[in-house]
Amino acid sequence: MSNLSTFPINKKWPAQHPEQIQLYSLPTPNGVKVSIMLEETGLPYEAHLVSFETNDQMSPEFLSLNPNNKIPAIIDPNGPDGKPLPLFESGAILLYLADKSGKFIPQDGAGRYETIQWVMFQMGGIGPMFGQLGFFNKFAGKDYEDKRPRDRYVAESKRLLAVLNQRLAERTWIMGDTYTIADIATFPWVRNLIGFYEAGDLVGIKDFPHVTRALEAFVARPAVTKGLTIPKRG
Repeated sequence: MSNLSTFPINKKWPAQHPEQIQLYSLPTPNGVKVSIMLEETGLPYEAHLVSFETNDQMSPEFLSLNPNNKIPAIIDPNGPDGKPLPLFESGAILLYLADKSGKFIPQDGAGRYETIQWVMFQMGGIGPMFGQLGFFNKFAGKDYEDKRPRDRYVAESKRLLAVLNQRLAERTWIMGDTYTIADIATFPWVRNLIGFYEAGDLVGIKDFPHVTRALEAFVARPAVTKGLTIPKRG
């Protein structure tokens, strides 16, 4: 296990429990993927708030861990071969934590790669498209007179929801009866789309009953309820 004082980020966010996984994040859809996963696995961790209001993500200390200036990021002081592992990108972190804990990813090769496939579906489709729709529906984009950009993201979000709805039509979770990192990756974004982004009516969320049924089951999980609020906002 490494002395975390060797990491520049520790100067801005000192570790009180350096033997634990250090999480640098914000309770956004991408951020809570990791806090939920940590809560689900029971892996010990310490959470640090990266405030966008004060541009923490642009600080030299944070950029030393993630040069892409996005949350979340982690340092596992007891990574592979006992060496510290700094890691960014929420999908990569989910995969790492699944492997570390041996939980929420199938152990057979085919099931593992099918789960990764659905994580990539979220990373490459649901996240970017729902995020753009949120911009055009709730934030500065709503003032654009030309509604074609918004309508494009509405149409693509509906298409992605239809794919997900079809997948869930005869399954409890994305991978079947077993809850996996594919669900942990996906449902924070669905929740944000119809909640924070206020786009439920816009995308016709009632037309996707299997998605809403799975979302309800997801948010009812105790680890999800807790993880959605971590790190605590100041």
